[in-house]
Amino acid sequence: MKKRVCGAGVVLGVLVAFGALPAQTSTAAPPGAQAGAPHSLWALPLGPAGLTETRTTTTLQPGVTLTRIVRGEADPALRWTVEVSIPGGPGSPDPDAPPAVLKDEKSAGELADGLRRAGFAARVERVVTPSTADYAGGTLGRRVRVGSFGSESAATAERARLKAAGYTGSAVYTGWDGDSSARGPWHVDVLTIDPRRFHGGLRASYGPDLESRETTSALSGAAGATAAVNAGFFVLDPAAGAPGDPAGVGVYDGRLLSEPVAGRPGLVVHGDGRGTEITRFTWRGRVAGQYASLALSGINRVPGLIRNCGGKPGDLPTSAPLHDVTCTNPDELVAFTGDFAGRTPQGAGAEAVLDARGRVVEVRSPRGGPLPAGGGSVQATGRRVAELTRLARPGERLRVTTDLLDRRGLRVSSSPGTATGHGTATGHGHGTSIVNGGPELVRDGRLHVTPATDGMVHPDDPSWYYGWVHKRNPRTLAGVDADGRTVLVTADGRSTAALGLSITESAAVARGLGLRDAVNLDGGGSTTMAVGGTVLNDPSDATGERPVGDALLILPRRD
Repeated sequence: MKKRVCGAGVVLGVLVAFGALPAQTSTAAPPGAQAGAPHSLWALPLGPAGLTETRTTTTLQPGVTLTRIVRGEADPALRWTVEVSIPGGPGSPDPDAPPAVLKDEKSAGELADGLRRAGFAARVERVVTPSTADYAGGTLGRRVRVGSFGSESAATAERARLKAAGYTGSAVYTGWDGDSSARGPWHVDVLTIDPRRFHGGLRASYGPDLESRETTSALSGAAGATAAVNAGFFVLDPAAGAPGDPAGVGVYDGRLLSEPVAGRPGLVVHGDGRGTEITRFTWRGRVAGQYASLALSGINRVPGLIRNCGGKPGDLPTSAPLHDVTCTNPDELVAFTGDFAGRTPQGAGAEAVLDARGRVVEVRSPRGGPLPAGGGSVQATGRRVAELTRLARPGERLRVTTDLLDRRGLRVSSSPGTATGHGTATGHGHGTSIVNGGPELVRDGRLHVTPATDGMVHPDDPSWYYGWVHKRNPRTLAGVDADGRTVLVTADGRSTAALGLSITESAAVARGLGLRDAVNLDGGGSTTMAVGGTVLNDPSDATGERPVGDALLILPRRD
């Protein structure tokens, strides 16, 4: 069982050392609190009614508060068991990849019968998942489990016995199943930014370059941030692209540096903390010479690899969003800025290297290498190579343009509170950041969970939905309430001390916290909250805090 890294006393010590204001309260939320009460007093909609819930609120800087919520208690009815499975993704480095555990009724029965003949106490359980705004839910399949144990060590020993008999599985805690009868505990941390009193900064950061991964605490510490949470999904597996590269829309200080997964939501924040919104984006991009122009396939990513899919027609297996899947296309044209890394990706094809004025200084083949100071490049693969080499003559000046588009296909302008792909986004005089996410959780104050729209329903793999959406995991959420306050939330999970949240529970928590609109950000082992550069929550990876692609930073006032 994982232990909490920071107890309440340690956390408060960190805040005092960091210079947080001493305004601090600890309250028990009324168990029966209902809609209509102030949202800060609503009991979280987790587990049975009447569970104990405590909240500790600390002011970190004017307009920024941290609320730590603990709900429920250790539940003796929850047990350890062994879930028989096929590991998810041979050789995959992604520790959050769900294993294949669900079967049809006949196959599950046959597996259980074989286990019983081998001397194991096997059982078959039907998994039923709730409906959402765009998914009917119902029976996902059957899981096969072995034994019921009072400790993780006993379940691990049974797992070893299964392995010796030729079976695979994992020790799991039944509190992670998502059953509403579980009594907890849950640990939820909430950062609230009130624009009426906030005079600091709010922005996303990816660190020195897009390709490198950095921990949330390192990004926070480097920027001198008051607090931070991890942000969007990113490439983890080198076979899926450049590790650290955002797997969806990425706008930093008003500059579009990563294209959206078509139609998926992005969280839009502005430097002054006002006008936070959740918007669905598509995009378009072109590279133009004096007499011709070509459509771009992507920005700052390895050509041919489209993480989470949702790219252009011709991508395989789909051009629609499909989460945690890397689609491919042999014929691509991808633009690079100096933000990507010290060198652009290497491989077959051609690359037009541009100086700071957009002039072609070299067309190199194979592609890949350093860029001139302030310059960029355009890489081509497959059938796009001939197109690029015709356009990009040495000495020719090329213009690379990119636009974010709204759901109607209209260009998102650079007026206050919005963003543009031309690097001129503004928000009330401050830079705009957009990070990728999904699914939506709340829209206009109502539950609005969109796993099917956002590619979280894998038609041929119900186990993926079971592991990623249905079951409880650590989660990072973000949104805005009716008073315009930006709210950033982390929920610990994958331990007996903190059960985590399913996606539908995440939506209920967001709504229970009073959010008018909310979206899920990257979770699992990526879920991290830092205060003053120190990790506040309990990241679930066995190795500790995970390096991520980007983070949302709350900055102090700079006079």
